[in-house]
Parts: sequence; C-alpha cells; structure tokens
Amino acid sequence: MAATEILNRVDVVKAPQVHPTPQTEKSSLIGLVREDMAKLLVERGVPERQVKMRVSQLWHWLYVRGVSEFDQMSNVSKDMREMLKEHFTIARPEIVEEQISNDGTRKWLLRFPPRGAGRPVEIETVYIPEEGRGTLCISSQVGCTLTCSFCHTGTQKLVRNLTAEEILAQLLLARDRLGDFPERDTPQGAIVPAEGRKITNIVMMGMGEPLYNFEAVKTALLIASDGDGLSLSKRRITLSTSGIVPEIYRTGEEIGVMLAISLHAVRDDLRDMLVPINKKYPLKELMDACRAYPGLSNARRITFEYVMLKDVNDSLEDARELVKLLKGIPAKINLIPFNPWPGTNYQCSDWEQIEKFADFINQAGYASPIRTPRGRDILAACGQLKSESERMRKVDRLAFEAMMIANHGED
Repeated sequence: MAATEILNRVDVVKAPQVHPTPQTEKSSLIGLVREDMAKLLVERGVPERQVKMRVSQLWHWLYVRGVSEFDQMSNVSKDMREMLKEHFTIARPEIVEEQISNDGTRKWLLRFPPRGAGRPVEIETVYIPEEGRGTLCISSQVGCTLTCSFCHTGTQKLVRNLTAEEILAQLLLARDRLGDFPERDTPQGAIVPAEGRKITNIVMMGMGEPLYNFEAVKTALLIASDGDGLSLSKRRITLSTSGIVPEIYRTGEEIGVMLAISLHAVRDDLRDMLVPINKKYPLKELMDACRAYPGLSNARRITFEYVMLKDVNDSLEDARELVKLLKGIPAKINLIPFNPWPGTNYQCSDWEQIEKFADFINQAGYASPIRTPRGRDILAACGQLKSESERMRKVDRLAFEAMMIANHGED
C-alpha cells in the first residue's frame, strides 16, 4: 500500500506531549502491590495507624478514578498531596503518536523514560473495538528474545523487560484516551458501573514473551483484576506464550488468567523452525502443561494461535494432526491469515485453503474462527509489532507495525 494511500485513510493524532518525571528522581506508585505502597508511605512519615486508609484512598484514585495528578485527589489533605508530589509520581508515559484506523482500531506509540544507564524506550499498544467488546493488546517487553521466523517483532532484539508500572500504564493511558474512567466529579463512594466499558478485555500479546518477564506481568495482571480497582475479570484477560512450559504451570497457579498458545505447527521439526523455543520445550511437554492448566472447561478454554502460511502448515493433513494434538484439551483455534512484512519469505495461505482448514477443525468439534484483519491501514497487524527503541550499540531502528488481537477471553 502506498504511503499516500495510508495517509488518506488514517487519522494520525500528535497527542499532547506528556513528559513523566524521571524514575531516578521519584518512585511511581503505579504497579505497586498494597504492601509495598504502604511501606513507602511509612518511610515518608505517614503514621502507621493511617497507612491502611491512605493506601485505600490512593488505590481508589489510581485505579477506579484513573487520576494522573495528585492534586486531583480531592479527599486527600493538602499536606499529604504535597508530600506525594515531592516524592512520588503517577504520571502517564509520553504519547509519541496516536493513530486511528478507519475501522476504529487505535495504535499508540508510547515512550518510557530511561532506567539506569539506558535510553528512553518505545513500545506500541493497540486497541481493537468490536461489537459488544473492546480489546487492548499490551506489551511486556521492549523487543523480544524469541526469533519466530514468521514474526516481524522477533527481528528486534530484546532491549529490556517492562516493569509492572509500565505494563499497567498502557491500560491506564488507553482508558484515559478512550474516556473509559468515570467523570472527575463523580461523588466519592458512588458505584462505578462495570457495564458500558470501552476496554472489556486485555491480551498480553504485544511485544515480547510475557512469561520471560513473569513477576512484572503477574503483578500487573493481579492489579488489573483487583476487584477494588480496575476490576477486569480474569476470564477477560488472556496471556499468550510461545510455550515457556515451567511458567505456564506458574501462570495457572499464581495468576489464573486465560491462556493462549502460539502454536503454528503440529510437528516438532516444523515448529523448531517457526517457533525455535520448541527446541527447548517440545510439543509433548507443551501439551502436557496445557492439559494440566487449572480450571479448564468448555467455558474456560485454551486458545491456540495458528498463523496460516501457504504451503508450510496449511494442508488438510496439518489440520488432522492438529485435531489429534489437541485431543482432550478444551480449546479454541484462532486461524490468523499471515500479514507479510518487508523481507519475509512467507506468504499467506489462499483464502479458500484457510476456509477448508477451518471447516475441517469445526467438523471435529473445535471452534476455529478466522481472524478478521483489523487496522491494516495503520500497520496494526498481527505479529508485526516493532518499535524504534535502540540497544545501546544499535542505531536507527525503524518502527513498522503493532499487533492486532481479537477473539480472546470471555465474550
């Protein structure tokens, strides 16, 4: 698609620049569990008899009301607000660019400040509105350690893990931009409706392998699903992994969200090539971990992602082997038409072949939706997220696309 055509079809919004306070100067309260927030407040002189109440106030303002400035906390004393401003931050990341597709998909390029001796880093977050739901695709790392051969994101090497704060900040900022927090003048204690939210589902399917950043992802998702705050149902949160088997067990036991597996092949030799982590955790180990995932049922199925690559993994024999591989696992198979990117050697399967593949799986009793391409006019296509963040010895990394995800979590 020509650049001029893209510009004709896309609204590019240069959002107001927000420059967060450097993390070396102030600690962020976002992404802290209550116990850690309480410790910081005690260190700054808050009497221990007040700490539980103060943490409850801050939690409400951060995660129910979505404020990004301490002065907006109207029921917190002025002295307390001044202390908070002096020592802490709740600022959002900088929005470098916001793009809005003609199908309603939004993509934000976000910049986080440097940590230690590093540079500022950039990641992309994507929002996909659908009838009756809205899904936010969140990144867990800058770059990726995996080198899946069909995935453009994998061509950007890992820069660093995101913190729990930075993972959560993507959700907070998206709700800001979509008007998904209650009005600032909503009375304290008023019941904030759960219905009518623009963001109903989140998926950990952006840049990076979330299970290689387990602790930060765990903290962020437990805060996102906390009933006294952001209050997203764990059935509406999906974590996608390429198959880090030990952490799959931990995810089920310690986080309890929905699971998605980037499968893409039904034989070890082919998956070794497409998803090289398979060499460490082959299909049998991966399927055993899936079968042992807590709470599996027809209402809590594992989603298997399967990108359709022409003459590589799209034959009816592949479909037969896929059904055998998943036997006994409550599952849904998302078929993803491949989105080519510059330099790739793969092609998307013919549409007729994708439909034949889907029909075979459906007849075997598995739901197999073919993912509708979304946000292509803003280069927001599945598996192609890549940012401009640089490693210290690298220069001129180009940003291309952001990941698009749909059909995950409870409807």
